[in-house]
Amino acid sequence: MDQILELQYALDTFYFLMCGALVMWMAAGFSMLEAGLVRSKNTAEILTKNVALFAVSCIMYLVYGYEIMYGGGAMLSGIELDGAATADALTATVLAESKEAGFDGGSVYSNASDFFFQVVFVATAMSIVSGAVAERMKLWAFLAFAVVMTGVIYPMEGSWTWNGADVFGMYNLGDLGFSDFAGSGIVHMAGAAAALAGVLLLGARKGKYGANGEIHPIPGANLPLATLGTFILWMGWFGFNGGSVLKLGDIASANSVAMVFLNTNAAAAGGAMASLIMARIMFGKADLTMLLNGALAGLVAITAEPSTPTALQATLFGAAGGVLVVLSIVTLDRLKIDDPVGAISVHGTCGLLGLLLVPLTNDGSSFSGQLIGAATIFVWVFVASLVVWGVLKAVMGIRVSAEEEYEGVDLSECGMEAYPEFTNK
Repeated sequence: MDQILELQYALDTFYFLMCGALVMWMAAGFSMLEAGLVRSKNTAEILTKNVALFAVSCIMYLVYGYEIMYGGGAMLSGIELDGAATADALTATVLAESKEAGFDGGSVYSNASDFFFQVVFVATAMSIVSGAVAERMKLWAFLAFAVVMTGVIYPMEGSWTWNGADVFGMYNLGDLGFSDFAGSGIVHMAGAAAALAGVLLLGARKGKYGANGEIHPIPGANLPLATLGTFILWMGWFGFNGGSVLKLGDIASANSVAMVFLNTNAAAAGGAMASLIMARIMFGKADLTMLLNGALAGLVAITAEPSTPTALQATLFGAAGGVLVVLSIVTLDRLKIDDPVGAISVHGTCGLLGLLLVPLTNDGSSFSGQLIGAATIFVWVFVASLVVWGVLKAVMGIRVSAEEEYEGVDLSECGMEAYPEFTNK
């Protein structure tokens, strides 16, 4: 029995780490997607943002974010335990806890692997913001916001949801029937809420909207790169959703992981095709950017509950996300909310859809609980982000000058260009 428990501990820890690595790879997907959908004169800056925000997320969550979200009494709590214990002492502790809970009583894995898996989720939430505010935000203002978002704002709502803490001592979302398996609301809608607050204060890019209400499309510079980014995100999502099963070392968990992988892929496919068809109906032609965002919309929609639907249901849920994302992108444009990559629609609108779909296949949730949970996450993140963005705007400014925006933020913020041969002849 002891050897079986040790093997389960090793397997679940390894699975957690590999899924975390897949989610970390999503940072490359966001980088390529955003670099492809902005203009060439802003490419180096958006890549700088994505690498820097990942580093900021890792540091802030390590220093204090994890403590806010899961508690333990001190900074770095729950992370040092594994490293500080001797191998024999750690083995004895794990075996004792496992036997007390029963062999199949819960997930058993290294605390360090849990932190690693959690921290890459934080970075994912912050990555959503970078694309929405692209091409006109100051780099250092963005990174200052990332410090607060990843160290305080996200961990607070995470403590109310995945950790089960009461919302400011008033109510418990779990008791109300709220469920979010892998983070349609907790990660994706939260990132979109922070992005929306920033975009509203930032304003649209110069030339995006005309005086008479006309909308001027601003094409991205590298659609092959955006397509590569989408496929990287699609692949990374198997770690995002699959790792959220939290274990692999028994038959039931292994079957659950397989179903999550199957449904995640099915939803992405459904979202992609539905958005392509929707674009054909609305615009008269196929639209690659809508297709890419449709696949991501399907992934976001299934993330709240990828384990209980059938594969056909998952495909339909993804298709609903694919239709919704096209309508949402068009609507936000008409409202003059300028989101260069469609992040608010993909992660926010479809994140809410994902939460509302959960009760259709999961009897442990309720529509009222999902609505209250969604409202809690959105209001907290949006208001807190609006305050932080507002302070940054007053103290250091959040938008580059009109001249710098015209020349490209690569030069003004980074002093280099991603494609110098295009301009230096």
